Amino acid sequence: MDAVNFSSAVAELRQTFNSGHTRHLSWRREQLRALKRALEVNEQKLLEALHADLGKPEVEAYAGEIGFLMGEIDYTIKHLASWAKPEKVKTPLVNAVGKSEVLREPLGVVLVIGPWNYPIQLVLAPLVGAIAAGNCAVLKPSELAPASSAAVAELVEQTLDPRAVKVVEGGVPETSALLAERWDHVFFTGSTRVGRIVYEAAAKHLTPVTLELGGKSPCVVDAELDLEPTARRIVWGKFFNTGQTCVAPDYVLVHRDQEQALLNAMKATLREFYGADPKQSPDYGRIVNSGHHQRLVAYLEGADVFVGGEHDADERYLAPTILRNVKPDDPVMQEEIFGPILPVLVIDSVDEAISFINAREKPLALYVFTSDKANAERVLQNTSSGGACVNDAISHLAVPELPFGGVGESGMGAYHGSHSFETFSHRKSVLKRWTWPDVKLRYPPYADKLEVIKKVVG
Repeated sequence: MDAVNFSSAVAELRQTFNSGHTRHLSWRREQLRALKRALEVNEQKLLEALHADLGKPEVEAYAGEIGFLMGEIDYTIKHLASWAKPEKVKTPLVNAVGKSEVLREPLGVVLVIGPWNYPIQLVLAPLVGAIAAGNCAVLKPSELAPASSAAVAELVEQTLDPRAVKVVEGGVPETSALLAERWDHVFFTGSTRVGRIVYEAAAKHLTPVTLELGGKSPCVVDAELDLEPTARRIVWGKFFNTGQTCVAPDYVLVHRDQEQALLNAMKATLREFYGADPKQSPDYGRIVNSGHHQRLVAYLEGADVFVGGEHDADERYLAPTILRNVKPDDPVMQEEIFGPILPVLVIDSVDEAISFINAREKPLALYVFTSDKANAERVLQNTSSGGACVNDAISHLAVPELPFGGVGESGMGAYHGSHSFETFSHRKSVLKRWTWPDVKLRYPPYADKLEVIKKVVG
């Protein structure tokens, strides 16, 4: 879809939507099944695209992108009928005799802007919800993952109804032109900085938005815990996709009594996962581009590197790195890292960790590792984050009925499972009544009706 044709293309999509074609559940199921078949048929091509853009190992590419999407599609198809049916609600006496219900109706024509870190999953997963709810959509994959962007465009154009779903490839000019159009919903995944730009553009048309952003997701490690699985789960969650995951643990707050033991256990885990030289490991990816590589390497200047730190600009390689003796005002603690660098800070109590977290912007995720259930609950109840895990990292994303989204600067709105369907639906309130009986109490002249009305209304 060329930039010069954005307005006409959006108008065509709106015409399709207004025809009622996408409202039929049969059409929605057909499109979702076609999308799943395309993912299966094109699996190898998609894996190759992800490797070209990010050096993703096949297991991570499949689990984090293709397999995740197929699971989301299956779950959506299974529950679509129940999500779409009218929701009956109680009707008070004042409106008797009548029937009240909530109808889910599609929003219309929506825009989905995807990021580069999971360039297939994070543009197609919102599409699953948009189609399930009966919308038309335009997808804008990230230009920073060009192979994946091209693969998404080809897959969609060859698979889905061209009257209802279109793909726009390109960079900032194309995205800006798209944002100038009027949409019924804009779904954006990316940085907080760009999220503000998207929000401002959408506000000109009073368009509702879902903003899936990021933040510095903390990992609290208590004094009482099972050390070995803790180290494995933190290292896995952090260095999956080379640390380029919006919910990756951004930093660790470890109890002083466990600091050295945790550092040693994480170092051993890194060697277990990626060998003596992670650069040679088939299970360790690369940084998306040279700009992000330079940004990450700059964090290492003057830092106390406990393990890792090796880097190669030509290969966009940065070893899995753990920093110790980190201070709150260090550069690495000022913004989301979004890469394979894990700062470790020391705390003396869970309450200190809570204060540290609450002194900063609300994160997209929060992780607590402890064998003390009371301490886990204290952290969960006294902090705010988009989501959280106790004794694990990033795995809450795999639970389809847990809403995935941020709070504060980490985002607004949520999706996955039924929450995707709700995001792309309007909840329309409907009261259905009959012409008999027609209670005249509410009609003028009111005369001495006030006392009776007080009893009825309450």
